[in-house]
Amino acid sequence: MRDWGESVTIVDMVKAKTSAPRKPMSTGHKAALARGRAESASVRHYLEALETSKPKRGRKRTPASIDKRLASIENQLANADALTKLHLLQEQKDLTDERLRVAKVKDLTALEKQFVKVAEAYGKRKGISYGTWRAAGVSAQVLQAAGISRARS
Repeated sequence: MRDWGESVTIVDMVKAKTSAPRKPMSTGHKAALARGRAESASVRHYLEALETSKPKRGRKRTPASIDKRLASIENQLANADALTKLHLLQEQKDLTDERLRVAKVKDLTALEKQFVKVAEAYGKRKGISYGTWRAAGVSAQVLQAAGISRARS
């Protein structure tokens, strides 16, 4: 026991708090943590896929149309003056990046199916409303399939 005259430092207080043995986690607690991590991963992967596949303004580019334009640029580069060549090279780089992005767009059906399974429980646990899901880019049809409605917002 400490004498009232002794000074207690913060280090002593931290040692006192951390020296108590921890109880091991229950199997149920471990399962709940694993379920939460899995739900979070499903939601994150779906939202990331939505973000990468978000349509841009203007005419939609297909891999074929990108490849056609890249071939056209390749032909034009041979006879282009310096300034035109600069612009064509930049367009070529932009199109190559776009081609990679288009190729990365995942088939959303599997991600959407997994999202629908976990979204309602995840949203309830984290307090996410219908409007927030919509603002994040999730369609009303997907939210309806997940059991999330406006009425519970």
